[in-house]
Order: sequence, then structure tokens, then C-alpha cells
Amino acid sequence: MPRQPPADSASPETPRARLPRAFFARPSPLVARELLGCWMVRRLRREEFRVEITETEAYLGSTDPASHAFRGRTRRNAPMFGMAGIAYVYFVYGMHYCFNVVTGAAGDPQAVLVRGGVDHTGATGIPLPGPARFCRALSIDLACNGADLCQPAAGAIWFESGGGAPIPIVVTPRVGVRDGSPLRFLTGPTPPRGPKLALKRKRAPKGSLV
Repeated sequence: MPRQPPADSASPETPRARLPRAFFARPSPLVARELLGCWMVRRLRREEFRVEITETEAYLGSTDPASHAFRGRTRRNAPMFGMAGIAYVYFVYGMHYCFNVVTGAAGDPQAVLVRGGVDHTGATGIPLPGPARFCRALSIDLACNGADLCQPAAGAIWFESGGGAPIPIVVTPRVGVRDGSPLRFLTGPTPPRGPKLALKRKRAPKGSLV
């Protein structure tokens, strides 16, 4: 049977509106900031996992050396050139998946990397820090690549609005890229911490959404 969410102020039981495509059809820094406090819903068979977004990064498209789209369109990054509200999922370091949402106008390959959240599906919120742990907990892999996140009453992943109350936001440079632009957004004062994930990390290649 599906797990029951907690009945408190942060509970996903509260009716929430799905985020429309217009929400994502804006510059990636704005979407990345405003996704904080919103909810990502992942449907797996008869269960729905509800995760409050706590950390994001913005990627600016073909002008951004840290973006996969910097060197132009390829078979791998093709979803980034589509309409806003499409999922872009890729495999990194030969072991982990990362989940992005395409933003901006079609043909302008901007994206927001979801770096972390808190799973409120159970009785106790479970921190999911880092894009690898986030994807692993929600069973996100390449089968999700290109999924439409804004299609009503269909699909296995979508976003819902937050509670509307102001939340403190911390802005820092992105992780794992050389550019120091302040394009990483976290709910403040510090992001949630979970058990340390053992990773054999390599230097991130140029043009990497990591």
C-alpha cells in the first residue's frame, strides 16, 4: 500500500497546483530560484513520492561553458533544445544520473539541475542531498529523459507549487565547474545533510551539468 504522508504544515497532503509550462518558459536563474520550496512528484507504480526541492543550479545554454549545450546540439543533449518543461536526464561518472528541467524558449537550451530535496512521503522527512542521491531515491534514469513534466493527468513526474510562504535562500557558485557565477540556489541557512555518499569523483569535464 502507498505510504501516507505526515499531516503537518509541510505535508504534501495540502492541495497544490501543478506548475504549468509557462513557469518553466523563463530564464533558468529565475526558475531555479523559484523552484525552491516547490514539490516534485514521482509516481512509481501505485505509489507517489513527494519531494520538496531544496537545491538547484541554473545553466544558461549555448553561451554557458559549463552547459552540455555549449558546443551545440547533439543526440545526447537534444532535449535541452526542446520546449520548456521537458526532462533532461544524463549519466555521469559511469555510475550516477542527474535530473534537469529544460527552461526558457524552445531552441535556447537553458536548464535547471535539481541538486537536492527532502522526501516527505513517509512520516519523517528524508534529506536527498546531491543530484546522484536524488535520482537514486526516486528511481530516475535515462528512461525519464525527454519526459514531458507539464502534461496534465499523464506522465510519472511533475512539479507542484510550494506553500507560498517566503523562504530564506542562499546563493553560491555552482558545484564541480570552474565558472564562479552565482547560479546555485539553496534553501537557507544550510542545505539538509544525509549520510555521506561514497563517490569516486573525477574532475568534471568542460560542458558538464554536474
